[in-house]
Amino acid sequence: MTKVKFSRRQVLATTAATAAALAMPYVRGAHAAGKVTVGFWDHWVPGANDTMTKLCQQWADKNKIEVQIDYITSQGQKNLLTAAAEMQARSGHDILALPTWQPNDKAAALEPVDDIMGELIKQNGDVNDTVKYLGRKEGHWIAVPATTGSQFKGPCSRIDLLKKHAGIDVQAMYPAGAEPQADGWDMETFVTAAEKCAAGGNPFGIGLGVTSDSVDGVGAFFSSFGANLVDEKGDIHARSDSVREVMEFMKRLGKVLPQDAAAWDDASNNKFLVSGQGAMILNPPSAWAVAKRDVPAVAEQCWTHGMPKGPAGRYGPYLPYFWGIWEFGTNKAAAKDLLVHLSQPDNVGQLVAASGGYDLPSFANLTKFDTWANEAPPKGTLFHYPDPYLQQIKSIAGAPAPANIAFQIYNQGLQTKMVVRYLQGEKLDDVLSWAESELEGYSRT
Repeated sequence: MTKVKFSRRQVLATTAATAAALAMPYVRGAHAAGKVTVGFWDHWVPGANDTMTKLCQQWADKNKIEVQIDYITSQGQKNLLTAAAEMQARSGHDILALPTWQPNDKAAALEPVDDIMGELIKQNGDVNDTVKYLGRKEGHWIAVPATTGSQFKGPCSRIDLLKKHAGIDVQAMYPAGAEPQADGWDMETFVTAAEKCAAGGNPFGIGLGVTSDSVDGVGAFFSSFGANLVDEKGDIHARSDSVREVMEFMKRLGKVLPQDAAAWDDASNNKFLVSGQGAMILNPPSAWAVAKRDVPAVAEQCWTHGMPKGPAGRYGPYLPYFWGIWEFGTNKAAAKDLLVHLSQPDNVGQLVAASGGYDLPSFANLTKFDTWANEAPPKGTLFHYPDPYLQQIKSIAGAPAPANIAFQIYNQGLQTKMVVRYLQGEKLDDVLSWAESELEGYSRT
């Protein structure tokens, strides 16, 4: 087993040769002064907004441009309402933070960013297929992957409970500072562990509701079995063998989840872990961070690691945020320059550190910052959160269907509803017929 230590200096060294390519005169080529208005996501981690403000101000001082920043909360979907209002009015910020499905939804009003994305990929490494799926339309980049807000919802397991009930040492399977030893971490091992933990009084805390955390987790299981309800051409495959296979798996898993799992929202799994009841949840490090603050004894036993491998591969739920530039913006050249500045490795590293490791860059070369290696307790608990050895396929529920169909699969929680219907006693063929009818309706809208 080879131990590997990653540092920010190593990351910067690998990109130094291409960094000069990003010194594009977006700002000075257009003007010597002006103003840029930005609507960023209002981060839940205290102090994270301060770091973003500092980085923007450094850029503003260097380029002699005024930057006006608004931090827009996602509570009550205010960020989505803001995006819709600005698109309709064709007026607002130059740059706006857009979650997951929003770039495709707002594509008609977004400035193409092929120029800066080409250079950023050369510098920072490629981005995963889910980012391309969500951030491109008709062959063009329509938004830049954002650091702030992007997250991966992999397993956060209790070290002690997995050992006690299932005989699994997650630290040995995913050792801090080293490659995973996870060849045997597959769907059968996973569901067997879930059964043993439930029998021991500490179930896995995986929701079957219709909010994001539940949809993301179940969607990753569907992807791991190759159970695509709709393909990229829009053809429906709700009755495929792979869909039947994942439904049988989910029925077995669902039987040992908390009895109220179908009613869970996005806070439920966090509370379940922090309470000490859960042996595992699927979540970014927010639940661990709350445990660290409120129940240190629970946090000390948490370990974030990779997803189990299914017949189609090792898939995990990834939700990227994006920064979009409105095509009606008043200072698009400066807006592009600012996004290049925020995407530099050193600045990305500062944003990751400010979020306590929660924020996850989309670029392949920006997954090895010291923050993830050093966060504690226990030290190294987040090392594998960014998947530094790129062993997982980052997925989103509903893909690879055309985005307008996939969004409805996601937003309606179709996959979780299918699972709940089957768990409640409906015949599998009846569940698949219902799903097929729903998908046909999505295809017509």
